[in-house]
Amino acid sequence: MDTKNLKAGDRITIPFGKGEKEGVVERICQKTIYLRVDFPHHPAKRVRRKLADLETAGKKEKAAKKKKGK
Repeated sequence: MDTKNLKAGDRITIPFGKGEKEGVVERICQKTIYLRVDFPHHPAKRVRRKLADLETAGKKEKAAKKKKGK
């Protein structure tokens, strides 16, 4: 995932627990990103993640796809 081109209002998927959640970018700071994520009993919850974590998650997904392709 390219975090340099993210803007407020963009929809992204983030790793959460054993799966993934989709959220809307609310605010971007230098090292963190704030997202609005819908949970079953808590709609529009604000979640904070580090940008570095999102970048490494994208690299892990690509590596997993390459292994499956072999």
